[in-house]
Amino acid sequence: MSEAPLIGEPLALDLVNTRPADDDLLSTPDQLAEWLRSQADRLPERGPAHPTADDLDQVRRIRTHLTAVFEALLHDRRPPAAALRGLNNAQSAAPAIRHLEWTGNTLTADARRPGSAGARLAAALAESAAELLADPSITRLKQCEAQDCVLLFLPAHPRRRWCSAQRCGNRVRVARYYDRHKKASNPGTATG
Repeated sequence: MSEAPLIGEPLALDLVNTRPADDDLLSTPDQLAEWLRSQADRLPERGPAHPTADDLDQVRRIRTHLTAVFEALLHDRRPPAAALRGLNNAQSAAPAIRHLEWTGNTLTADARRPGSAGARLAAALAESAAELLADPSITRLKQCEAQDCVLLFLPAHPRRRWCSAQRCGNRVRVARYYDRHKKASNPGTATG
């Protein structure tokens, strides 16, 4: 991978953020496996240890649907019906079914999904997206303000402007510093 994916946002945003400007951090099954390892504690079940091209295709379809929905929300538009249908279909392909089991003297209910590993993963990602999209916090969705960044985030603080203070925030601050010192050393430069 050219750069590590940004993680730490809700799972659905982390998935969309695997597609930064001019790159795709999920272009191979190995890259998907690496991303799944970084998200293992956030997934309801462990994703496929060795994802196939079909698994990758299913995850990338979810990402495409999510990108379309988030893009619409960022611009105060209605999300495309096809994207919502795609997310719903992914959940329907491997619905979570609560299995009851008696273990000693305790009744447990574990959610299990039928289908292939890729279908189960896509369903879990689509379900995560549905939970986020139905949450009122989605109204705070922002795109990074750095000029060359397309990553999305949900700010915990209303003044947050960048996807990551370490990535884009630092780059913007360094560029501003450089511009100020460049202008200070060349006082005759027009400020436009």
